[in-house]
Amino acid sequence: MDYGWMSHALLWIIGLMSVGSAVAVVGALFTLGRSGYRKD
Repeated sequence: MDYGWMSHALLWIIGLMSVGSAVAVVGALFTLGRSGYRKD
């Protein structure tokens, strides 16, 4: 477990967090758009 492995793991964690937040934002926008679309 050296420095290179640690930075690699940190990069992976940051990537996963950014991907997760992007998916959450897209999901929220999608549900908001759908609820705003329907006028029933």
